[in-house]
Amino acid sequence: MHQPETKTRRTFLLNTLAAGATTLLATSGNAQAVDAAASGLAPSTASTAPAPSAKNDRALWLDFLERVSEPVLHALSERRLRAAMPVEAAPGEAASRAVGSPLEAFGRLLAGLAPWLELEPSPGEPAEETALRVRYRRWALTAIASAVDPSSPDFMRFGATPQTLVDSSFFALALLRAPLQLVQPLHASVRRRLIDAFTAERIVLPGYNNWLLFAAVNEAAIMALGGDWDRLRVDYALRQHMDWYLGDGTYGDGPHFHADFYNSFVIQPYLLQLMQTLGDAEPAWKNMRPAIHERAQRYAAIQERVIGPRGEYPVLGRSITYRCGAFHLLADCSLRHLLPEAVHPPQVRCALTAVQQRTLTPAGTFSANGWLQIGLAGHQPSLGETYISTGSLYLASAAWLPLGLPLADPFWSAPAALWTQQAAWSGEDMPVDHARDA
Repeated sequence: MHQPETKTRRTFLLNTLAAGATTLLATSGNAQAVDAAASGLAPSTASTAPAPSAKNDRALWLDFLERVSEPVLHALSERRLRAAMPVEAAPGEAASRAVGSPLEAFGRLLAGLAPWLELEPSPGEPAEETALRVRYRRWALTAIASAVDPSSPDFMRFGATPQTLVDSSFFALALLRAPLQLVQPLHASVRRRLIDAFTAERIVLPGYNNWLLFAAVNEAAIMALGGDWDRLRVDYALRQHMDWYLGDGTYGDGPHFHADFYNSFVIQPYLLQLMQTLGDAEPAWKNMRPAIHERAQRYAAIQERVIGPRGEYPVLGRSITYRCGAFHLLADCSLRHLLPEAVHPPQVRCALTAVQQRTLTPAGTFSANGWLQIGLAGHQPSLGETYISTGSLYLASAAWLPLGLPLADPFWSAPAALWTQQAAWSGEDMPVDHARDA
């Protein structure tokens, strides 16, 4: 991998699974033994391990963030992403996927980074984190200009394939999540090119499913950039998803239920962003907000409950190679202070730390040059559908949304807590869970 302009591969902790082992160790004697094997500690030493540290958790998250982000952002800031990034894909699909895979990598990565890029340093923030954010802000702005410049070798070819609708929308989502840092500093000519890029995606006919939301979020970005946006595309996406609600916090992906993570990958985070950006633009949309928020809270509770004692979760449905991005909605609700009352921020922090360790540390997760490879717990190419390529994998960044919260926020400042499956399987008494039909 090309070396950065400065030596940035710092180690906030040890860059190994053991670096975050204390998070996997529970705070009660019984639960400490549950994760002794995952921590790499012998059972006899697990009970004497140091208590989990919120400061160390954040440092570990930043270490994951840097390792995943560095190849993409640095290459694109130098207009060499398309030349540098490999395109791993299903047999026979690499050539077609190469058209949009760089946009996938950039748009998805930036959507997860955006809240942290938007955050201003808070008291007590380590100098290393501040410096990393400053550099990544600069690289991101340079990368945005490169992505929409037709003369750039990294021009993202908006509208060239149907897949570009998907990934232009993640790009749009990033801009909506960080307007002060990713939009306000842009030159007027770059803003105009962004509007043109999102407008070019109107040529793509969305599927009758979650793809309607991709078109809607692009329109929201056009509005935010000062362009002429299409209210009908937004209205249609919102109304259809209200019709597709199935109960217990879950929407159909289209008219039917799908047993997968798309309520979290796309549907509910996109609905939340549309409510934030455009919810007051029409009375009918504003009236949807309470239901959208309540359903997101319920689905976030379900997501927290499916995280196993060691950070594992069901290998269920398509796009499982997005790794910890499966918890996009849980991370988003944490960022928005929208978690349900019974789900406490520190238990989510600890659970998401474990998920990242489980999905980003196994051998084979990264290529020799530092790029993500297809898989869930290592390199598992057969888990990738025909639409999956290297760029697709950077939706893993969605797990980092709570890094947009300052150090003093309870998500980071509160002591470690057991998440539901840790507590239940260690014998703790707890209230029963009930479905919500509203």
